[in-house]
Amino acid sequence: MPYEPVLLARINKPNSGKLEGYRADGGYATIERALKEKQPIDVTTQVKDSGLRGRGGAGFPCGLKWTFLPKDHPGPIYLCVNADESEPCTYNNRILMEKDPHQVLEGIMLACYAIRSQKAFYYVRYEYGDSFRSLQAAIDELYAAKLLGQNILGSGFNLDIVLHRGAGAYICGEETGLIESLEGKRAWPRIKPPFPAIEGAFRKPTIVNNVETLACVTQIMKRGIDWFKSFGVPPDPKNPRDAGSYGPKLYTLAGHVEKPVCVEVPMGITLRDLVEKHGGGVWKGRKAKAVNPGGLSMGFVDVNAPLKGEDGKTEYDIPLDFNGPGRVGCLGLGTAAVTVIDDQTSMIDVLHNVCQFFSHESCGQCTPCREGTGWMLKITDRLRRGLGRKEDLDILIDVGDRIGIMPGTTICGLSDGAGWPVKTAIRKFRAEFEAAIKSGAKSKYAKSLALAGSH
Repeated sequence: MPYEPVLLARINKPNSGKLEGYRADGGYATIERALKEKQPIDVTTQVKDSGLRGRGGAGFPCGLKWTFLPKDHPGPIYLCVNADESEPCTYNNRILMEKDPHQVLEGIMLACYAIRSQKAFYYVRYEYGDSFRSLQAAIDELYAAKLLGQNILGSGFNLDIVLHRGAGAYICGEETGLIESLEGKRAWPRIKPPFPAIEGAFRKPTIVNNVETLACVTQIMKRGIDWFKSFGVPPDPKNPRDAGSYGPKLYTLAGHVEKPVCVEVPMGITLRDLVEKHGGGVWKGRKAKAVNPGGLSMGFVDVNAPLKGEDGKTEYDIPLDFNGPGRVGCLGLGTAAVTVIDDQTSMIDVLHNVCQFFSHESCGQCTPCREGTGWMLKITDRLRRGLGRKEDLDILIDVGDRIGIMPGTTICGLSDGAGWPVKTAIRKFRAEFEAAIKSGAKSKYAKSLALAGSH
């Protein structure tokens, strides 16, 4: 049977953002039932047992994160909603915020009830003006209906939601950078530990959750664990660290596809099926060369490279679950923002664009990231101007391998995200880079380099 969307079920309805319409579809009945029938620990347990993993990029188990809060803390405890959706080509959260804001707001209420928080900060990407206005209108409706504020539905549960407009930088999506920005400071990520669950916003215990994650919380509490686990991919028995990839997922398609679109399907759809069936295939009748499986920071898939251990399949056939992209050397599923690059596009130009983005967005706090992203941009610019040297490729791989929180040289993961596309592009498309260096061909897009400043 075809999958029926749940998270996106209401987005095409008239006035889908209005409280009246949401309640007519059963909205807020779940939080009402939870307040009457469940203790906070029951909500936490249900979300934890569902296997829900965060949809923002890292894929950390949502319910497990909630249990990291100190026991019997006198408060305040805060929830921060990370809506700083800045990974290029990612727009699934924007659609939820603009078209069905109450679904996410109900998830916030359920999460706050579970973690005993009386205040949530909703941190929205600065560039998302329509989302901000849609959310503000929805929050105003909730206060008018007495679904926010004091003694909600006569339960004794109090909650305020504060909408906060972001500072217009990629680094604000890193959870401690977000917290610093929320506090009115420069969004420099914090050294961890302590993690936010122990010391977060205003030095109080804080949970940071993503928009789509909280929409899933609403559906898990409404439909149950069995419903959620009926979709997706169970844990790999050969990998004891795999927690599975359950539930529905929003994937966005961009780049060289016929139909850029956000679709909801069960976790684990293959990259090929997503592009061919939902994106209408590669544009202009061309073929795909490379794909970003989950945002620039995840690296590149070579769609023509054989898939190890799978006869007749290529990297184009990997499943888009939390483990799939890692099988072909990518960092992970990321934001599930799939960007397609056609076979007539130069990987040198693509990589230069990537390096330009990360050099501009590095906050500059850590030397390996600040210097590494800057030098990777300078080298890729040299390559696209036809002045590259063969040793440049090994230098780029070396920098990409050495910078990042995973090698242990930086505070946050931005530099991991900057390094992964560089090293996967060169390792997988090295012949194209070497041919360009040998020919000395200059990219038609190459201009004089204007150095980008850092924030």
